[in-house]
Order: sequence, then structure tokens, then C-alpha cells
Amino acid sequence: MQWEVVIGLEIHVQLSTRSKIFSGSSTAYGAEPNTQMSTVDMGLPGVLPVFNGEALKKSVMFGLAVGAKINNRSVFDRKNYFYPDSPKAYQISQLYYPVVGEGHIDIELDNGETKRIGVTRAHMEEDAGKSLHENFHGQTGIDLNRAGTPLLEIVSEPDLRSAVEAVAYMKKIHSIVRYLGISDGNMQEGSFRCDANVSLRPKGQEEFGTRAELKNINSFRFVEKAINVEIERQMDILEEGGRIVQETRLYDADKNETRPMRSKEEANDYRYFPDPDLLPIVISDEEIEAIRATLPELPDEKCTRYVSELGLAEKDARALTVDRNMADYFEQVQQAVDDSKMAANWLLGEVSALINKNDMDIKDCPVTAELLIGLLKRIKDNTISGKIAKEIFQAMWTGEGDADAIIDKKGLKQITDNGAIEAIIDEVISNNPGQVAEFKNGKEQLIGFFVGQVMKASKGKANPGQVNQLLQQKLKS
Repeated sequence: MQWEVVIGLEIHVQLSTRSKIFSGSSTAYGAEPNTQMSTVDMGLPGVLPVFNGEALKKSVMFGLAVGAKINNRSVFDRKNYFYPDSPKAYQISQLYYPVVGEGHIDIELDNGETKRIGVTRAHMEEDAGKSLHENFHGQTGIDLNRAGTPLLEIVSEPDLRSAVEAVAYMKKIHSIVRYLGISDGNMQEGSFRCDANVSLRPKGQEEFGTRAELKNINSFRFVEKAINVEIERQMDILEEGGRIVQETRLYDADKNETRPMRSKEEANDYRYFPDPDLLPIVISDEEIEAIRATLPELPDEKCTRYVSELGLAEKDARALTVDRNMADYFEQVQQAVDDSKMAANWLLGEVSALINKNDMDIKDCPVTAELLIGLLKRIKDNTISGKIAKEIFQAMWTGEGDADAIIDKKGLKQITDNGAIEAIIDEVISNNPGQVAEFKNGKEQLIGFFVGQVMKASKGKANPGQVNQLLQQKLKS
């Protein structure tokens, strides 16, 4: 039987507020356990939550960025469950009246097509604490530093049909929240993670199959692997005549398998009801429009501009606009050297190769935009060749200084004097009579051989354009 995969994602984005959603406790990462919590975070009797308005602003920004309806009135609910890292025995969330309603995300597929994925809703909620299992010898420690950290949970429609599509959607959300500046999106620190609902149904059937929820996956690679493993698991069960149990499962990256965590609860199992300690959140149309006016140029808009105004290929424009830091770096270089394609080629070539090899963000690149600008200007004014520029780039990466300093120190200035280049060409022609004869007999592709020999003899310093022109003249004379 042929099966169709149905996937929906619930992405949890930590909003980049300095304090928690209902208390003044810090949200800074990396503090000693239980040093960033208040009586509100601990759920002590008699304390009352106070809503952090900055969380609302950041949530509305996201909604506007994905073309969603912003609800003028939203309500906080209590989601009741007991777990050791949830000190109140309930979580403050939004179920019936979320701040962000229906919207959409467009993702790019491998075949070049675009697919629209529906966003069902995005609602604000508080994070739980963290259970610690290491070094407690059969016991569990509880760290409440994260308890009360503001989250925006973004729920997709079940429109995704493969693990690859799910990752593309997740990456697009990641790009948007970082562009907006509403989250740092740091997956290693738990600022961006996802639950994936996966089910299978016979191809052509409209009714959804029974889903399993894969919980708390915090990397793009693991999302893809976890979904594919779960698809295989469900397919094996169904093809053997079994049935899928609705449950929450955990992905074990070491064993590359999913395993049961608990039976899947429905909304009524959590006994949701409006939180009596918090008033409804009301935001006017005027306030929404004021927030809209603060939105930056988003990746899709920036990509379109790079293609239409700067003449870049769409593939290159997309690569440059996924990350806001990369786009900012590119624009700084492009404006300074007034050459979009040169700037794009260097960023997507030499720069990207080394930051990927060293697993770093563009903002941490040792070759700053200012350093790259200095290098590209020396290519444009014919001080150095493109080949020599790559050698200089490597030296800049290891901290040897700017382009001018390295050129002077290593004597890399390009030879542009016709007389000097002609002398090298004459020597190359004299040393290769056989190839000269073949060239004159019609084997003109040997021009590449001669150019290579001249560049080798000049240690890469001869101007390639002049070399080619002078060789053509001499070999055809």
C-alpha cells in the first residue's frame, strides 16, 4: 500500500525579553540553578502574576510577519497537570483566545517550487523548569531558572508531507524570528525547539491517521531524522496489520529511534479554564499598526529586492537572506565596493566555506565586512589578482592584518607593467616550441596552458587579463 505522510509542527520560541513573562526574574542563560526565580516562578501561595507587555509586542510582530490575524482580545488559561518541574501544578498558556490567529509561511522546495504552509495560531505561554538527572545518584534535581520564561508556541496546519518539508518550514520560522529580533533562536540553549505530530494515511484518503507526537527536538538535523524514523516505525506497524497508538514519544539521537513517553492527552485532560489572576489582554488596531511600522525588511522581501534591484540569481539571493547577519554583512560589502555579484560570490564562496568549516556564525567571522571590503577594492583596482586575493583572505582569517598590510609584507602586488609581462611571455613561448606549433596549427585551446605557465612563472602576480591579451597577440603574430 502507498502511504501519505501528514506532519504538523508546534514550534516553541523563547521571546527575548530581559525578564520573565509574569515576574521580574531575569531570563539570562547560564546562571547557577535556582538563582533566577521569584516567589511567582516558584508558585508560592498568595503571589500574583503580572504580565510582561514586551512579550505581547514581540508576539504581535511575529503574527504580522506571517500575515496572520491579530486578535484584539486574548485570554490566558490554566493548563492543569502535575510534573516536578512545574511548581504551580499548572502552566499559564492560551487555548481558546490566542494572541495570533491564522497566517501562513511560504517554503521553497528542492524542485524550485514554493509551497504555502498554514499557521493555525501562535499563543503566548510560560516555560517550565528543568529536571536534572546527572550527579544526583538515583534522584532528580529541579532547576526553576527557566520556569516562567516567555514562549511563543507556533502551531502549523498539518500541511507538511515529508521530513524535508518540515525542516524547511522550521528553518523559515527560525529565520523570521531572528530577523524580527524577537528571539535569538539559539537551539543549543533551548530558545528554539519543536514538537512534531506525525501520522500516516493511505494515499488518497482524506481522513487523518492516528498521530504520535515527537517531543522537544532542538536541532534541524534531529527533526529530520526523528520524523523519518517515526515514519518507518508507523509504516511497519500498519503494513503488519497493527494500529498506531496516540502517544507522546521521545527521540533518542544516540540510538536513532523514538520511544514512548506517555499516552497523548487531549485538551479536556488538562482542564483548561481562564486564569482568574490575569485580565484579558486587549490591544487596539492603532497599537497593532504602530507595531507593524517597526517591522524590518523580512527575508522574502529582501530576496526579491536582491534579484530585482541588484541583479542576483534567486538561488544566491535566498542563500544571502536566510540569516539577517549574513544579509547585513553582504549589504555593507556590496555598497562599499559597488559590485553585487563580486560581493555575493565572495560571501557564498570563501567566507561561507570557512565559517561552515569552523561551525561559526557570520557575526563571529574573523574577516569582518571592513576587512573584506579592503580586499575586494584591491582586486577592483588591479593591485592583486583574484587568485592572490584568496591567499590574502586566508592570511586575514588567521589574523595577519588587513589586505594592504599583507600585500606589502608578502610582496603580492600584481604585475601590470606590459614590458615585465611580455618578458615572462617571451620566456614561456621560447621554452615550449611544441605547444606553440600546435597552437598555430589550430589547437587554440592551448591558450589556457600558456596562461597557466605565465601565471606560474610570475607566482600569480601577473594581471590575467593582460596576460591573455598579450599572449593572443604574440602567438598569432
